[in-house]
Amino acid sequence: MIKIERNRTKMPGRSSKKVSSMLTRGRKNFFKDGLITGSGIGEPSLYHALVVIFLEFFAWGLLTTPMITVLNETFPDHTFLMNGLIVGIKGLLSFLSAPLVGALSDVWGRKFFLVVTVFFTCAPIPLIHINTWWYFAMISISGVFAVTFSVVFAYVADVTDESERSAAYGLVSATFAASLVTSPALGAYLGRVYSETLVVAIATAVALLDVFFILVAVPESLPEKVRPSSWGAPISWEQADPFAALKKVGKDNTILMLCVTVFLSYLPEAGQYSCFFVYLKLVMGFSAEAVATFIAVVGVLSVFAQTAVLGLLMRTVGAKATILIGLVFEMLQLAWYGFGSQMWMMWSAGVLAAISSISYPAISAFVSMHADADKQGLVQGMITGVRGLCNGLGPALYGLIFYLFNVNLNDKDAVKVSHQSSHSNETTHIEDISLIRALPGPPFVFGSFLVVCALLVAFFIPEGPLGSTLKSNARSVQYTVGINSKLVVVRPDMFVTLRLSLWRSYF
Repeated sequence: MIKIERNRTKMPGRSSKKVSSMLTRGRKNFFKDGLITGSGIGEPSLYHALVVIFLEFFAWGLLTTPMITVLNETFPDHTFLMNGLIVGIKGLLSFLSAPLVGALSDVWGRKFFLVVTVFFTCAPIPLIHINTWWYFAMISISGVFAVTFSVVFAYVADVTDESERSAAYGLVSATFAASLVTSPALGAYLGRVYSETLVVAIATAVALLDVFFILVAVPESLPEKVRPSSWGAPISWEQADPFAALKKVGKDNTILMLCVTVFLSYLPEAGQYSCFFVYLKLVMGFSAEAVATFIAVVGVLSVFAQTAVLGLLMRTVGAKATILIGLVFEMLQLAWYGFGSQMWMMWSAGVLAAISSISYPAISAFVSMHADADKQGLVQGMITGVRGLCNGLGPALYGLIFYLFNVNLNDKDAVKVSHQSSHSNETTHIEDISLIRALPGPPFVFGSFLVVCALLVAFFIPEGPLGSTLKSNARSVQYTVGINSKLVVVRPDMFVTLRLSLWRSYF
């Protein structure tokens, strides 16, 4: 009798442990099997990724004019340099985090990281009129997760065949360009007719719509067998430490050369994006309407280049040759902008710039063709991280070069430039004017030299297997899963190669 009573007294404890264990497992699997990865409309497709990209960058495009206004009001004396510093911190954080986020998405799924990256990238938007200091701080901090392109490209790799992948990456980049064709002009119009507060509210609503769309409509693209059996699968610091895999990743020469190519080619492009429209207005004499028209025309041409032209080149000459062609056009457009002194030259260079936009989707397609299925997110994340680093260094580099050559980029000081001769040394002023006339855009000329270096590196990129040295000594157990009716081998050594890098040999 006593034994029975003891058993009865233990039963509630055992039952409590079972219930507690069930709750723990349920909490761990909520994100894996519940709302985050369990929902979605239809099968995973390219169109889900396109909507995510379009909404995110459309929201930020609306804020083009309000962002310039807030920068000028907050940092009236050092607007351009402070912009470079803020974006630089964001770019550095993106560089550090992009490979890790990309590789984790190879294990835990794309959808969860789509939610995280879009949410944190758009988090600063409502703060622009609430607290400007918090706004700029959040922009910098958001760089940790501002790597949507990395996850989106991995998502696209999951849902497309190798033969379709180059065209799919072109559509992603074209969608990014299309989102910026109308949104800056629309934001400027709404701000002028109504108020910038309305523009910020609309941008916030679009960002929230993007997050809601991912939660409700975007299905998980990563096959179930590729992911661990539990969301709570342990990941040690040794696996997640970004410095632990520096030596291992640095040994892969193909990835090294790809990332050096991206760095040398995207660094001047990032600097160009940061100041080009102000450059057209102050140095080239474009009106505000002409600048808006320029954005729209080049955006439309970029969409055409990244769809029709990219697909044609990929089918006829291959990925590597397409990369080289894109770099040649980038070198030409930068040199044309640097030496050009007439408006028609700027328009001609805009056509070259649109064609040069095929470079990055061609590089992404090259990676997808030569990387294993379980390393798509890892390699794409490293390349996106290099772009993030360039987004930080490029604006600061261009601002410094403009400063050294006495080219003023502050819109408020435009009148001062035209009257400078009456208040400064005449000889020095004449020398400065002569230099500006001979070389209106010195940073663009320097950028064209960097692209020449990128061309030399890209020419020697081998077309063999990509990331072969990233394999670990783990047991070579293989799982075969079906993606789009195509068998893809996925190895568990991906769990070991989570020890990612910011890659000491990037440059």
